[in-house]
Amino acid sequence: MTHEDASLLRIEHLSKAFDGVQALNDVSFSVGAGEMVALIGPNGAGKTTCFNIINGQLEPDAGSVWLAGERIDGWPPQRVAVAGVGRTFQTAATFPSMTARENVQLALLAGAGKYGALGRRLAIAHRSEAGALLVRVGAGSLSEQVCASLSYPDAKRVELAVALAQPKRAPRLLLMDEPTAGTAPRDRGSVMELVSALARDSGVATLFTEHDVDVVFRFAARVIVLDRGRIIADGPPASVRADPRVQAVYLGTEG
Repeated sequence: MTHEDASLLRIEHLSKAFDGVQALNDVSFSVGAGEMVALIGPNGAGKTTCFNIINGQLEPDAGSVWLAGERIDGWPPQRVAVAGVGRTFQTAATFPSMTARENVQLALLAGAGKYGALGRRLAIAHRSEAGALLVRVGAGSLSEQVCASLSYPDAKRVELAVALAQPKRAPRLLLMDEPTAGTAPRDRGSVMELVSALARDSGVATLFTEHDVDVVFRFAARVIVLDRGRIIADGPPASVRADPRVQAVYLGTEG
């Protein structure tokens, strides 16, 4: 079953409740190819629930998720990843005892469904692809370093390369949960500039959550604001920042 729409990602009337508490309530929005969209809101607004439904960790109670015209809600995470959805997490998710290159190779092998004999495969499989991805995210010089020894900003770069690791096709959608979390203020701009370049140059649709409002309003082309599971604003950064409802529930000021 397909759905004709120009957007790469389309969320339609998504709802999800936990023990009677409505985490998402009739949420609808879209993200186009190459578009950087921020999904923000107070703690408990429903951001993580939305991400978990998109990448297959949760099933919605109602509504649907469409990727490039194909309905994907209810798919397992592995199938969603192979379809071209990458994800990074608030805490950099790498295997600390493995090198940066091995982490990316492992992601490429997993995406291809090749789990057997990993020790032997990691010595040879996808070496050039892994190296190219690390170069792409500005981490080429880190290839042979064990991830436990990396600085936090560098570990986030490796995690981004892992999220981009798709053996069959380049990722079409990137979900980023707090991409600058744990990084010093001086490093946040460089992380987001890298993500912006990926979106712009490769046409990757990017949906990200972020608590640093300066990062949000500097880098997002569009901002969606959730409050108690509902969208209260969706539009260009300047208009969203000036919205009295957003100022009241999230920015902490009255317009």
